[in-house]
Amino acid sequence: MINDRAATRPTEFTRVHVNSFIRSVYNWMAAGLALTGLVAFYTAGNQALFRLIVGNQLVFFGLIAGELGMVFYLSARIQKIQASTATGLFIGYAALNGLTLSTIFMAFTMTSIASVFFICSATFVAVSVYGYTTKKDLTGVGSFMFMGLIGIIIASVVNMFIHSTAMQMLISYIGVIVFVGLTAYDTQKLKNMALSQPAGLDAGVVRKGAIIGALSLYLDFINLFLMLLQIFGDRR
Repeated sequence: MINDRAATRPTEFTRVHVNSFIRSVYNWMAAGLALTGLVAFYTAGNQALFRLIVGNQLVFFGLIAGELGMVFYLSARIQKIQASTATGLFIGYAALNGLTLSTIFMAFTMTSIASVFFICSATFVAVSVYGYTTKKDLTGVGSFMFMGLIGIIIASVVNMFIHSTAMQMLISYIGVIVFVGLTAYDTQKLKNMALSQPAGLDAGVVRKGAIIGALSLYLDFINLFLMLLQIFGDRR
């Protein structure tokens, strides 16, 4: 009886640890999304700030460059920077993304933005639950979807010059598939990350793992939302 109890303790500890880590990831992701939404909504309602961003290409593309720089820096330096620095970069990125995403409030109706957000949320939750619970190894799916992401980026750059509506819709449909797949893959990857973490790991290291995980899922959600908005959103 004593041996049976001892055998179940590591499993119970692992389950609690994994649940705690995943909960932390989703809490940070939700905080990032909330901040992005608030900043985007405020910016869209502030004419002076909105004109500064949209009316000046140098400012707009400077913000995008800043966002990309923060993502690359955070991803590349996560092992070396402090947990507080990682947290600040994630929050800063979410705020900057809100500034650039404020343009959707001018391009689409509020009703369609809200509707697509709920569609995206339901889809994201369902796919993430699948990624967390499935026994199937999704590594191959992740690699395939990453190649699809590269294709989307290339096609989007090309479409910036040709301005094809049909091509944009094709990119959006493919993008939905790609980011659905990446959401499932990233969720499973985070679960495996939590399972591999040893007991007694430094709290700062755990926090950095949660931040980089939140960033991955945040990017999946935002991009899935934008692709769905292109398909289902009602333009002004």
